[in-house]
Amino acid sequence: MNARIEQAIRQLKTRNDAAIERALESLTTSAFAFARKVCGNTQDAEDIAQETMIKFTRSADRFSDPRGLAVWLYKVAKTRCLMSRRRSKFAPRENLSLDELMPSPDKATRGPNDKWPRNPEELVLHRELRDQLERAIQSLPDRFRLVLVLRDMEGLHTKEVAQIMGISELTARMRLHRARVYVRNALDQYLHLMASPKVKGNG
Repeated sequence: MNARIEQAIRQLKTRNDAAIERALESLTTSAFAFARKVCGNTQDAEDIAQETMIKFTRSADRFSDPRGLAVWLYKVAKTRCLMSRRRSKFAPRENLSLDELMPSPDKATRGPNDKWPRNPEELVLHRELRDQLERAIQSLPDRFRLVLVLRDMEGLHTKEVAQIMGISELTARMRLHRARVYVRNALDQYLHLMASPKVKGNG
């Protein structure tokens, strides 16, 4: 669970103006960070965060627990992210299937028993690798990218991810697995390329 959202709930309950202002700033930051991961574009993410918070201020009294607020917040931001992504000039020209994005078996550089971090953010060791990770996530179809971001980056439970996405838990788990495999393979190919003698020689 996003720690900022938990803190924001506590601040909202105080009914203190300064605390409420800090809570709103914190929730705006959470919405922006999520939208940035989904949309891949700062301007779109800023607009989505603003729209999400406008809607939140109209119904803030409905929320008394962090998880209920998180599910609502991500659901609203998700809907706006998808709408914005379709309109954005940064959106992919076509929405490929995951099968089309998956590398062929002969291009995979690791076996199923190799140990990889479960959380993609554990792979962010330096700027280049982080950029490759972001590109891999952004190239995922919407339904896979959102599940990956919600589960592995935002730390939500599978049940909550399914609720936000409007799918079954089984479907959420299947999409998460396939998204992880794709991202893992994409980063494997990058690391394999960087480790090749030809690349090293050119460097």
